[in-house]
Amino acid sequence: MSIKIPIETSARHIHISKADFETLFGEGQELHYVKELSQPGQYLCKERISIRGPKGTLENMAILGPFRKETQVELSLTDTRKIGLPGIIRQSGDTKGTPGCTLFTESGQTLDIDHGVIVAKRHIHMTPEEALALRVRDNDEVFVLTMSYGRTVIYADVVVRVSRSFRLAMHVDTDEANAFSSDAEPYGVIIKLFGDGYNTHKWIDEVLSGIHR
Repeated sequence: MSIKIPIETSARHIHISKADFETLFGEGQELHYVKELSQPGQYLCKERISIRGPKGTLENMAILGPFRKETQVELSLTDTRKIGLPGIIRQSGDTKGTPGCTLFTESGQTLDIDHGVIVAKRHIHMTPEEALALRVRDNDEVFVLTMSYGRTVIYADVVVRVSRSFRLAMHVDTDEANAFSSDAEPYGVIIKLFGDGYNTHKWIDEVLSGIHR
């Protein structure tokens, strides 16, 4: 049995710490709620931040609440190339050794961060019950076949994230979403191409060695 997994596009955005937010917007200032996002407890904020890299800027980026322990900027690979930063693909929260950038507001306040810019690794949020039904565990990597018309894609190396606080959804960035054509409610299914623990690197190595499964 499989489950239809909604696919959501995660455009460039920022998660910010309270200390960094106060540096940019003033001591004692708080995030202002605009609307709830698909994952419970996550919301879009009224405030906006722009970022600057060695070769350019990205303006008017959304802040997602609530506050995080550490500021994290999530971009697509196209975004990182536009502003001259290396595109480091990481899971959310894994920011050690990633590039930094300059944050700035419309009022002219600026803040340099020395790390925290990532390209988010594609992933699926799901509950423990859904993980049990799909026979996957937290941090497994799976293949997902998309429902599309003329541009069906099999996404590989999709990380499974399991928590009781999650709502079922696969998150891809704008580059990945543009790779396939779909209707207003795109979705995919997890497919078992090989055994557990198998990934694209092993598959490619086998094909190049003349092994065909």
